[in-house]
Amino acid sequence: MAIHVLDEAKRCLNCKVPQCQKGCPIHTPIPKVIRMMLDGKLDEAGWTLFENNPLTTVCSLICNHEKQCEGHCVLGKKGAPVHFSTIENYISSTYSSKMVKGPAPSNGMRVAIIGSGPAGLTIAVLLARKGYQVTIFEGKDKIGGVLRYGIPEFRLPKSILDDFEYRHLILKDIKIRPNTTVGGAITIEDLLRDGYKAIFVGTGVWRPNTLGIKGETLGHVHFGINYLNNPDSFHLGERVIVIGAGNAAMDVARTALRKGVRYLQCFSREDTVAASKHEFDYAVLEGVEFVYCKIPVEITDEGVIFADAQKKEDGSYEQLPGTEKLYPADSIIISISQGPLNRLVTTTKGLDANDRGLLNTDEEGHTSRPEVFASGDVVQGARTVVEAVAHSKVVAEAMDRYMQSLQK
Repeated sequence: MAIHVLDEAKRCLNCKVPQCQKGCPIHTPIPKVIRMMLDGKLDEAGWTLFENNPLTTVCSLICNHEKQCEGHCVLGKKGAPVHFSTIENYISSTYSSKMVKGPAPSNGMRVAIIGSGPAGLTIAVLLARKGYQVTIFEGKDKIGGVLRYGIPEFRLPKSILDDFEYRHLILKDIKIRPNTTVGGAITIEDLLRDGYKAIFVGTGVWRPNTLGIKGETLGHVHFGINYLNNPDSFHLGERVIVIGAGNAAMDVARTALRKGVRYLQCFSREDTVAASKHEFDYAVLEGVEFVYCKIPVEITDEGVIFADAQKKEDGSYEQLPGTEKLYPADSIIISISQGPLNRLVTTTKGLDANDRGLLNTDEEGHTSRPEVFASGDVVQGARTVVEAVAHSKVVAEAMDRYMQSLQK
């Protein structure tokens, strides 16, 4: 792998105005990092990556590179772009084991992080670097949020998250309370009572969106986010239908095939898929059959009744009457995105949310309560990991300014 990485790195033109860096939501200094590696400064390159993005190893594997850094590379206009994802993964994974630095000197101020998904982990690390005493409250048994429970092992090995927990959390003396839901036995008011000066909410989006059609509660129907949480607990049979065509649906389909499903169809109501070309190409390669312009009408014990969909002038799709047809399946998985659980909102006075249950914030993550901040999917809806990291860097600075103002 190292030889391949060096070959890729040597292809970099070291552009004076790097379009790759502009295409990265978190503005990773790509030419600078590549030059450091080629100059024999591998550790310095790794340090630069982690300083800019605590989740750099994760992002190197799961970012939509074809639309971001690599998609903006000037070499890609006439040929193949520099595959920075491979370079970034090599540098970050090689350097990761050398990260043994302990906690920063404490500034005596406590911060609570609710949720350990990409946003929560980013905020926790950035504030710990500034000396804050950070505690993460995680509703599940391990940290990672959607990274651990919504992305398959073949795309993001769990060992990377375990290493992150040790290198970035335990060594930095960040406390973790697993299996602890804020909004239940513990409330926001309890945290404030116990001296937390600021609270970050990054609870993600875990409530599946539904189709609202007859048959959705039948025993052979499942939701994509629930399936990805623990695929081994499901018994799907040999023939499966996935409703949805985004990246999450690709994860569902490719996981199901790896778990023994023999025939899998993925249905899209449009004439294309919402997933990235990379994810779509691999799904096709692995045996997923795609069916386009179909709208689900009813789910039965035998399968799903779909009707043909026709594209209208405004770009939306309408159902064509009289085109209903049953497509047989042993199991059906619905994967049409998610929304937030609203337990935290309903148990916290003065915390405003919109009609979708997403928290209302300004650009710096301030909620309707001055001591509570939020970012990530619980604010913007389901987005990419690197977008969550980028916004969380802004929010971390806002939290720091707020807490420092309390000292004056």
